[in-house]
Amino acid sequence: MSSAFVKESEEQWLHEVSPTLNALIFYLTKENNGVRVYERSSFIDAKLGKTVHVMSNGGSYTKDDEGKWKMV
Repeated sequence: MSSAFVKESEEQWLHEVSPTLNALIFYLTKENNGVRVYERSSFIDAKLGKTVHVMSNGGSYTKDDEGKWKMV
């Protein structure tokens, strides 16, 4: 079998994305059919005690205790 074959599903899940903001932006842009997603603002959520990133796609994201991205 040739290495030119691409696996059937190259789907990546949010929690699999590298824990950097640039990686999150790249992932969200890809999921948004190539339309650029950017960070609108960020704040520290007092209840969570974590930084929350508000993105242009309408979602808010933070990292869990293991450093993996999750939507809030």
